[in-house]
Formats: sequence, C-alpha cells, structure tokens
Amino acid sequence: MTKTELFRSLHHGDRPLVLPNAWDYGSAAMLAEAGFAALGTTSLGVAAAAGLPDGTAATRDETLALARRLGRLPVPVTVDVEGGFSDDAGEVAEFCAELAGAGIAGINLEDSRSNAELADPREHGALIAAVKAATPELFVNARTDTYWLGIDGDSTLERVQHYEKCGADGIFVPGVTDPERIRALAAALTVPLNILFSPAGATVAELGALGVRRISTGSLLYRAALAAAVHTAESVAHGQQLVAEIPSYATIQRLLEG
Repeated sequence: MTKTELFRSLHHGDRPLVLPNAWDYGSAAMLAEAGFAALGTTSLGVAAAAGLPDGTAATRDETLALARRLGRLPVPVTVDVEGGFSDDAGEVAEFCAELAGAGIAGINLEDSRSNAELADPREHGALIAAVKAATPELFVNARTDTYWLGIDGDSTLERVQHYEKCGADGIFVPGVTDPERIRALAAALTVPLNILFSPAGATVAELGALGVRRISTGSLLYRAALAAAVHTAESVAHGQQLVAEIPSYATIQRLLEG
C-alpha cells in the first residue's frame, strides 16, 4: 500500500483520523515518532516561520521546500496550500503535481482569498477539478471558509456539495462547532467530513458520533509551542523549575539524521 492509499484508508477507520498539523520538519518528525498515523501542515506555522503573512499566497516556495522534506517521513503527509497560490487552474494543478512528486499524499485547498473574501464556488471548483485531472491519486481536501470568516454561511452546503461533484476527496469546514450543523453536513456528503478541533468544542469521540471522519488541529500546536517557548524562557529567567518534559538534543538529532 502506498502512502497515498494508506492516507485515504485512514478516513474510513473505526474512529476519526486525528491529524496533527506540523510547521517544520522537526515538529513533523516528532509527531510521527509519537505514533500519529498521518500528519498535516499548518499554513500559519509555515508562514510565521518564514516571517510572512498567512493566507495571502506569499508562501508558495516555502510550502514546496517543506513538502520536499516532509515527503521523506514514513507516514502520509497532507499539505495546506491555502487557495493554491494562484488563480490559474493550470498553475495550481502543476504546483500540486510537484507536491505529489515529492511524496505528499494530500492537500488542503481553501476557498477563502486574502483572509477577507470567498472565491466564486465555480472558480474554486475548477481548481479542484484541475488538480484531480493532473494528479488523480492526490487526496484533495476541499475547504470552505464560510464559518471561518463568518461570510455567507447559508452557502456552505451548496459549496461543499459542488466541491464534491468537482472531485474533492474530502470536505473541510473549519469554524463550525454546532453539533446539529456538523451532523447535517456529514449526512449531506458522500466523502469524509473534516472538522477543526476546538478546545472548547466537542471531543474526538463526540465528533465521530456526529459523522466526522477527520479532525485537524490546525495552528493549535504551533500556537501552543510558541506559548511553551515563552513560558520556558521566562521560567529560566526567573529561576523557576521547568515542569514540562523536554526532548533532549540527542533525540532531536536522531530524528533529523534518521
């Protein structure tokens, strides 16, 4: 079984696929070492690490460079490509083909643009169709940001059903937390529904009972890592005891060499 085939099968297990999102090779390698069956990337983490804004199509090169490194990992990886880094369907398809050639199993392709507006669903559907025509084996997770941006929520169902018809292998609706809305979305789709984990929302088991097949952490891990880094630095500066278990230098070096 190829990594792409494995990744696809993980959406149909006994429980939802919990997909932690990494931001560099080190974080991805640590998550794989911890036993997670598949990984994603967080566009915020990738952008922030490069000193660039997220969601503005500014990180095409950084995303591709990271994907080429992550393709070496033993587990399937799906990459967040924002809106595809272009409005040209051919360019988006070519970029995603490069990712597949680097060993990447899937992508997230969102319909928000510049963190401020939604793409025309027909135009976004054309991007999905172009990617699937170029690399049919690639798992395309079509993301709609109606809830995430708080824009045109009434179009959510129409959008995701259209993206499914255009060839999407999965649907991602970040920001939706109401159980009945989640249940309705899952029931309306024939492809797996992906939800963004909310610390204040439903548990993995509860989301699974609603029909969710994949749960992403998004930028949560990256933001938690930043908080932990600042807390650790302050603890050192103020002479406080460090209570968190911190990987050793040798552990990190082993992962990078391995």
